[in-house]
Amino acid sequence: MRFGIRTLDEFSLRGKTVLCRVDMNQPVDREKGTLKSTNRIRACVPTIRELSDKGAKVVLLAHQGSDIEYKNFYCTKPHAQVLSQLLGQQVQWIDDVCGPAARQKIRELKDGEILLLDNVRYVSEEQTLFEMKLRLTHQQQANTLLVQKLAPLADLYVCDAFAAAHRDQPSLCGFQQVLPSAMGRLFEKEYCTVSQVMEAPDRPCVFVLGGAKISDAFLMMETVLGKGVADQVLTGGLVANIFLTALGKAIGQGSVDFIMKSNYGEYIEKAGRLYERYADRIVLPEDLAWVAGGARKEAPVGQLPEGVSAVDIGSRTAARYDAAIRAAKTVFVNGPMGVFEQAPSEYGTKTVWNALAQTEGFAVLGGGDSITATEKYGLTERMGYICTGGGALIRFLSGEELPVVKALRHGAEIMKE
Repeated sequence: MRFGIRTLDEFSLRGKTVLCRVDMNQPVDREKGTLKSTNRIRACVPTIRELSDKGAKVVLLAHQGSDIEYKNFYCTKPHAQVLSQLLGQQVQWIDDVCGPAARQKIRELKDGEILLLDNVRYVSEEQTLFEMKLRLTHQQQANTLLVQKLAPLADLYVCDAFAAAHRDQPSLCGFQQVLPSAMGRLFEKEYCTVSQVMEAPDRPCVFVLGGAKISDAFLMMETVLGKGVADQVLTGGLVANIFLTALGKAIGQGSVDFIMKSNYGEYIEKAGRLYERYADRIVLPEDLAWVAGGARKEAPVGQLPEGVSAVDIGSRTAARYDAAIRAAKTVFVNGPMGVFEQAPSEYGTKTVWNALAQTEGFAVLGGGDSITATEKYGLTERMGYICTGGGALIRFLSGEELPVVKALRHGAEIMKE
């Protein structure tokens, strides 16, 4: 048991039917019916392989597509094909989630065989609108259709979906109420890694926060600065622009207009309060870049031309951040320094990412854009740890107890009784 949650080491698996909830949500090419990325599927492989190798009858539950817009849902058939290739064995698939066909298929599984069910979000109770409107307790989730239909067929529930651990849905939190439960190897690794960052990081501990997900960045900053986790917070992207606006620094009217049009005005006030309290630990850019006529231009903060939009940190700031990262013992990164997708505005992100790859400290990356940048620069194998979680990671680092963690701990307590 780790952090009050049971692990796979505590169970005999041979001949047991295991319901394993994974997060394999990936961008889909709908015209070709293929996946544009497989990084999350690859991350699931160790747990699935271990369950199969130890003789379990493995039933995989997964979602695909945005949990708000139904048009983004997609079947999980391409995921089964990719998994089959990665595992070197057939992963069966059925276009059913918990109906009679799926249940019969589960009953027919032999030891070591793997079955992937279709997208769990085809079941209405798995959608976020259902979650947010009804706010079912975990015990009430145990009485939903999905749990009632599948739990009687299983001996064990395993959650390996740390990336979805901030969701409060039956496939994630309901089965632990009625079945012996454990976390999978990916969940165990990610939860332990981010717990280490929060509880006992090697110092100096540096957070690099950029990108455009402002609410996430501010949630984290309040916690990691307030609890003394972060020795420094290096800012970039929209996060930096909001802080500079709060301090009355000229960052180009285009940048200010974007902040106000995007209804981020409330964060200007929050940034001002945060900087008042933690000015000694919040590091802001000293120069910024914009693009004119397809070419990169730079100027010190406060000296940008009136009508431009800042799209990257400047080279002096990038050098400063490079030095801070290389000197750190622990680095956590969420979000790029600018519009890294385009060559004229990628310098800051590319410099920071190269520093992350070369630092002797332990670098932890999280968030979709951070992973995309890592893949773009071919640095995946050189990073300390890349977390599959986005929303779950942010909420964990903001001090929130994740619903799935709470459910797994409850499941461990039930087994003691």
